[in-house]
Amino acid sequence: MALALLVLVALTALILLWGAGGGMGHTPAVAADSVGATNGPAAVAPRGEGAYATGERRVRLTEFDPNTADSTLLLQIGLQPWQVRCIYRYRAHGGVYRRPSDFARLYGLTAGQYRALEPYIRIAPDYRPAAEVYARPEAVEPLARDTLRYPVKLKPTERVALNTADTTLLKRVPGIGSYYARRIVNYRRQLGGYVSVSQLGEIEGMPAEAMAYFTVDASHIQRLRINELTLAQLRRHPYIDYLQARDICDYRRLKGPISSLAQLRLLHVFPEAALDRLRPYIEF
Repeated sequence: MALALLVLVALTALILLWGAGGGMGHTPAVAADSVGATNGPAAVAPRGEGAYATGERRVRLTEFDPNTADSTLLLQIGLQPWQVRCIYRYRAHGGVYRRPSDFARLYGLTAGQYRALEPYIRIAPDYRPAAEVYARPEAVEPLARDTLRYPVKLKPTERVALNTADTTLLKRVPGIGSYYARRIVNYRRQLGGYVSVSQLGEIEGMPAEAMAYFTVDASHIQRLRINELTLAQLRRHPYIDYLQARDICDYRRLKGPISSLAQLRLLHVFPEAALDRLRPYIEF
């Protein structure tokens, strides 16, 4: 009886030892597998994808509205997770895609990708600018012409009195603007009036085609009182220079008042051409 009991105890001990040995041999293998699974590349999420870790996915193009499409649909059409986040941020800040071409501004989207997606972009009418849907073009009345800055030019048969026209009227002459209108008036003041339209040619750069629109009335000429004016007053006239003004004053001082231009022929500073040009402006 005692022997049988000892044999039973020995068998039980062997069974327990065998079970403990088997468990110890199996446990390290499992641990090794667990470490391998933990450290393996398959268990590491792709960097930067966060909640959008999708692994291998197949692109399937379908119609979408970039203003309302969710992340699942945007990923399905081939966009990257970071591009989806860009779209979400754009919409969160009030951005709206009003036309398909607006989607081309998506960061990182290539021209080839946009060409592939463009036929599938559908913008809902509610996202179009209200002005395109409801605003009606108002009839715009033509603005009245500013005749001061842009005067109406004369017709070919119209003429302007050269000695009485102001700058406003002169600017109506074809080829005459503000610059030449001022030059004409200033030169008229220096001369005392024009005796011939050809005198406009003495203004540098004067358009020749403009001269046909002028007429001259010599009755408006202001003459020079040659025996009364000082040297400084005489030389202000465009046809009298300093030497001529000096000789006139010397002649008056030495020989008395001048009564004829023939007296000035005796002065070498007055050639015949100078006297002919000066004759309409001299008063004795």
